[in-house]
Amino acid sequence: MKRSLWRAIAGLAALASSLPALAADAELLARKFGARESVQQISLSPDGSKLGIIVPSAGGERLAVVDLAGNPMLKPILTTSGPNEQFDYCRWATDAMLLCGIRYREDTATGPLSFSRLVKVMADGSGVEQLSQENSTRALYVMQNGGSLIDWIADGKPGRVLMTRQFVPETSIGTHLSSDREGMAVEAVDLATKKRSLVEFPNKGASEYISDGKGVVRVMGLTPTDGSGYSRGVVNYLFRRSGSRDWEKFGQLLTDGQTVTGFNPYAVDSSQNVVYGFDDAGGFQALYSVALDGSAAKQVVLARSDVDVDGLIRIGRSRRVVGASYATERRESEFFDPELKRLRSSLGKALPGKPLIEFVDSTADESKLLLFAGSDTHPGTFYLFDKASKQLEELLPLRSELTGVALGEMKAITFPASDGTVIPGYLTLPPGSTGKGLPAIVMPHGGPSARDEWGFDWLAQFYAARGFAVLQPNFRGSAGYGSKWFEKNGFQSWKIAVGDVNAAGRWLEAQGIAAPGKLAIVGWSYGGYAAHQSAVLDPNLFKAIVAVAPVTDLATLRQEHLNWTDFHLVDHFIGNGPHVHEGSPAQNAASITAPVLLFHGDKDVNVGIGESRLMASKLKSAGKSVELVEFKQLDHQLDDPEARTTLLMRSDAFIRRALGL
Repeated sequence: MKRSLWRAIAGLAALASSLPALAADAELLARKFGARESVQQISLSPDGSKLGIIVPSAGGERLAVVDLAGNPMLKPILTTSGPNEQFDYCRWATDAMLLCGIRYREDTATGPLSFSRLVKVMADGSGVEQLSQENSTRALYVMQNGGSLIDWIADGKPGRVLMTRQFVPETSIGTHLSSDREGMAVEAVDLATKKRSLVEFPNKGASEYISDGKGVVRVMGLTPTDGSGYSRGVVNYLFRRSGSRDWEKFGQLLTDGQTVTGFNPYAVDSSQNVVYGFDDAGGFQALYSVALDGSAAKQVVLARSDVDVDGLIRIGRSRRVVGASYATERRESEFFDPELKRLRSSLGKALPGKPLIEFVDSTADESKLLLFAGSDTHPGTFYLFDKASKQLEELLPLRSELTGVALGEMKAITFPASDGTVIPGYLTLPPGSTGKGLPAIVMPHGGPSARDEWGFDWLAQFYAARGFAVLQPNFRGSAGYGSKWFEKNGFQSWKIAVGDVNAAGRWLEAQGIAAPGKLAIVGWSYGGYAAHQSAVLDPNLFKAIVAVAPVTDLATLRQEHLNWTDFHLVDHFIGNGPHVHEGSPAQNAASITAPVLLFHGDKDVNVGIGESRLMASKLKSAGKSVELVEFKQLDHQLDDPEARTTLLMRSDAFIRRALGL
């Protein structure tokens, strides 16, 4: 079966690229690494007889079904077209029906806007219908998201789900008909008839509902706003006791745009009558359970004294909590379910070269598990495990284009910052390299509230395949290492964060890994900001700067959120004071001496393309070397094989030219 699936995937993937045939090794590698994942998402039907797989296709994506019991070939049943329409996910609602979240983008007077809709489709491709309720007013319809699935089981009956819905007051012109219902509600939806019934009435302040995985809503979050509609940075949580319809006070979550204070609930376990969530434990995030019986009894489930516990492991139709995860040098998982704990250990022995194992989906009775396994030098493979027969069947590779391509080993390292603080990071060397006297790249991550982890990274691996050493630093300001490590965040504490990034470059030279004068820096989003700002802090360190979708001006970033509810949070995150000017690369372009190459999608809803245009303009006015490559109709991730191939080819050539290679 595996070979048949591979052939089918390859056949569909071949349609996904319109690039001309390429001959040179650099261009061929750029195509292989720039290709989208062969499997965008995969799910297993409740009875285990079929797979639903989202694969890339020409101009969009396709949902295909595989009959595991019959001819194991992909049958495309639903297609999205172009960058303005993409799948978020597709999962089995019944053995014969899938539900798909589709994300759309539409241009508005204030810029590109992203919104979602939920559709159903039968396994044979028939019966495609939208489940999200439409609003009669076009402007409101576009502004609203189409609701989220919060429970795959409603009323204990198959084929019924719980989903949220946003109600907006409407009046029909020329009639007396109107509706003053407003706010987020929860509806039970019969998937066969599309009949809807209110489970939770609209609440203007509601921002979140958490169900117990069996069709009962137990927790509600209320987010108050000020008179201008901006969030106050508070979520007031209410809960219900088992069997009750009355809401009671539960707790409060506070955020000032930088830090989060209080218990953040994520998942309800009805069998234990608790809600799992995250809260602080000695400066590090930990997993707790809180009783939903009115006692508010709170227990630590998993805590660390070195890193945050930041992942919740869930499985099955009810999405029950079975474990948690955290990242030290590698992502580690701890299972609370004894059977899965033993199984995870056995799978680790069966797949020794792929220690990153994740349970992706399961049958309704959890007798069969869909899982993923990968590593730093293996992009990963999907498997099907049958508990009864104890058979592990290989299904599909995540990135079929990279089959047979040598990848560089990623090693966890540390290096000293200028003040002596030990900074963690990951070093990837070219396959077969001695690790000395190489051209090298420092690659700071995005965020800044994020971190790099051990595992396959398509960008780092491409540059390693082209002969570069790549160091990814988890500078101060990164997430995952506790509240103290976060500092005031990577913008307000930019001198510390960017100083750590520069220290990574100096360490590469001091270790003899980087040849003298052969250092470049490449970053995406906040990483692009750090790439620019590194040259403001130390103009002579890096000889080439590549920035993808970068923040370049903090005042502009603040302004971009003016019409959004999170404005006050972003405003506080950026802060006020001299750092706004000093920490904005566009305002300090005259300090940059290295040549700059910029990439940006013109429909970026995360960081407006105006930031790259401003940076390019400021650099040109200062007489600096700069080039801006704009990708039409693409957003922040540049999730397009042609665009990513272009990015890799041009950045590789640019860096080589600047370093004299």
